Amino acid sequence: MTTPALRIAVLVPCFNEEAAIATVVSDFRKALPTAQIFVYDNNSRDRTIEVARAAGAIVRSERRQGKGHVVRRMFADIDADIYVLVDGDATYDAPSAPRMIDALVNDHLDMVVGFRVDQSVTAYRPGHRTGNWMLTSFLSSVFGQAFKDILSGYRVFSRRFVKSFPVLSDGFEIETELSVHALELALPVTEVETPYYARPEGSFSKLNTWRDGFRILGTILKLYRSEKPLRFFTVIGIFLVLVSIGLAIPVIVTYLEEGIVPRLPTAVLSMGLMIVAVLSVSSGLVLDTVTRGRREMKLLAYLSQPARVRD
Repeated sequence: MTTPALRIAVLVPCFNEEAAIATVVSDFRKALPTAQIFVYDNNSRDRTIEVARAAGAIVRSERRQGKGHVVRRMFADIDADIYVLVDGDATYDAPSAPRMIDALVNDHLDMVVGFRVDQSVTAYRPGHRTGNWMLTSFLSSVFGQAFKDILSGYRVFSRRFVKSFPVLSDGFEIETELSVHALELALPVTEVETPYYARPEGSFSKLNTWRDGFRILGTILKLYRSEKPLRFFTVIGIFLVLVSIGLAIPVIVTYLEEGIVPRLPTAVLSMGLMIVAVLSVSSGLVLDTVTRGRREMKLLAYLSQPARVRD
């Protein structure tokens, strides 16, 4: 380790992880002996709290259900120089943490993402690999190429990132929001390959492939609308213009040939769609100015935090 003087906090959100949490706490205590390990329980119905406390973790609770709520609470409550965020299911490789922290410190980064390299065929549930690839590709096409695994729950952050990140997500789409935040502010980030294991016996995933996949896709679309409104509303405007022109052409041809407008409702609809298209592009222009101001405020909040890792 090259960071003996820095305060390191390991953040572990948990929901019904009795079978795995002791292993997670033990492994990270060995990998990062100077770190404080915080387990935030999210209304578990098993013995997660008792097992985590017995393993030596500092245990706290968040009653609002959802990983996003837990991460928001952890980021607000805990003060450290380096934050390690990891799931409590024992699928991530604790010995990779020192290497990820060294990358963060030595390369002056704000986020290091653990790029998952599965060690068994059961590490990824059916459909998760394809879904992760599709969502990562879509995010790259919208916000730029920077990540190969946007859904990884294993990340290391600087204090600057954590204390300036406005957590808005409620559930598992938090990873997407973290990635988009870094891309929008052009923060220095990287990915580090890390082994990814299957869950231990008795531990079960809380993810639903389709439900959570659509929620994450919806989050990307919402972020695209809020962060790039000019592009978003211009695309809508262009679509409406094309439909309007398509409806208007037969009406105009008939008028030129016969001097009458027999399909008045179609003409009114075409005109209405053209007006809406103009309003859509105008809204995009206004919101783009607002978004630029919001982005500047986020960047100022980021720069207002002391760069302790860079000292």
